[in-house]
Amino acid sequence: MAKDFPTRAENYSQWYNDLVIKADLAETSAVRGCMVIKPSGYAIWEKMQSILDKMFKDTGHSNAYFPLFIPKSFFSKEASHVEGFAKECAVVTHYRLKNSSDGKGIIVDEDAKLEEELIVRPTSETIIWDTYRNWIKSYRDLPLLINQWANVVRWEMRTRLFLRTTEFLWQEGHTAHATREEAIAEAEQMLSVYADFAENYMAVPVIRGIKSPNERFAGAVETYCIEALMQDGKALQAGTSHFLGENFAKAFDVKFLSKENKLEYVWATSWGVSTRLMGALIMAHSDDNGLVLPPKLAPTQVVIIPIYKNSDQLAVISETAVKIKNNLQAKGISVKYDDRETQKPGWKFNEYEFKGVPVRIVIGPRDLENGTVEVARRDTLEKSVYQIIDIEKKIVNLLDSIQDNLYQKALAFRDENTRKADTWEEFNTLLDTKAGFVLAHWDGTPETEQKIKDETKATIRCIPLNNTPEEGKCIYSGKPSKQRVVFARAY
Repeated sequence: MAKDFPTRAENYSQWYNDLVIKADLAETSAVRGCMVIKPSGYAIWEKMQSILDKMFKDTGHSNAYFPLFIPKSFFSKEASHVEGFAKECAVVTHYRLKNSSDGKGIIVDEDAKLEEELIVRPTSETIIWDTYRNWIKSYRDLPLLINQWANVVRWEMRTRLFLRTTEFLWQEGHTAHATREEAIAEAEQMLSVYADFAENYMAVPVIRGIKSPNERFAGAVETYCIEALMQDGKALQAGTSHFLGENFAKAFDVKFLSKENKLEYVWATSWGVSTRLMGALIMAHSDDNGLVLPPKLAPTQVVIIPIYKNSDQLAVISETAVKIKNNLQAKGISVKYDDRETQKPGWKFNEYEFKGVPVRIVIGPRDLENGTVEVARRDTLEKSVYQIIDIEKKIVNLLDSIQDNLYQKALAFRDENTRKADTWEEFNTLLDTKAGFVLAHWDGTPETEQKIKDETKATIRCIPLNNTPEEGKCIYSGKPSKQRVVFARAY
């Protein structure tokens, strides 16, 4: 398989786009800004979805589904929410087409104009909280812990496969609680779920923190986030969890009768991750040879390739190969035995290396004589000879080693690319020459934050939850600051 695309050093952006397409993960569609997720890419998303869904259910959440269309009037009920999403909304105004009388083709039927325009959901808080008004009457109905797997539409002007598209797939949790404390605990719990998934399944280290007011979700009181660092030194927001206070409950008049027999507003959260995680997975680990996938999310964890000269040799090799495959599958490992005669072994080696399969096992006649197989690991490209005896246990350990190595490598990269800046000049130099996370003092005002963004294109990614208090001066204004925050240029 040809690797005819730039290296990361030559053109990181082009490397990413070409890799997504050439690895058959996704492609652009006929609809501007939208993508087609191909089977190879969707298989990874399905694994992500399956793991996250179990994590949600293990923490007490249930799945439901709400309409794709939201009445336009709903958005006006929460002022900051509509302001945050207004420029990204796609609006349905008519429900029918007809042939034009002048022969110019299909046109909108003006007689079929909707009484109220509908928003194609950019997020579901409004339609869900209108529904919750009918579901919640008493403290006995709380907490209400609901998740939805869905697609959303946000009209983006500049798009990039997986990272930013007009339509994308995601999950959105929406919960209702009797007290402020319960809602905050829920928002923090779901942030921990996301961090656990990112680090232990995606092998991507993340910083847990809260967003500054300028970067906060529209309609939220507080936004919690996890931030990851990609190989080009740019940050990527990998998940958010929002404490919504009583904002949406008040906007949609969602009240409950408390144990004290008082009518009170419900406290709310929402939280979500999307197919943007696919972009994070690709950019965090892949190299100039193609995809590198952590074993826990690889659709195919092991591929077995026979080397033979004739059908008789293939038949003998296949007996051993199929036995290894079955034993690995019995241990929960996904395995492919590629005995296609239409492609040579060398082509297959390149294909599976390029598509990021974590482990490759090669068996030839001489291997059978010696009771061995050749094993190659994708993360380091190292090859070793393994005895066939107990090969299953060895492969399980190898997959665990690869998973851990990818995390440790990404963690070391982040640590090497996290630096402190104490002056405006030093801040700009770090952004322009080394990128990565820059830890700097900020005076806490939205005005200063916006000026820094306007002048450098760097944003406050988060205020870390485990931040250590430290007296200092804001790099921009020189005003007092009590802690450093995390700045970076971001996707």
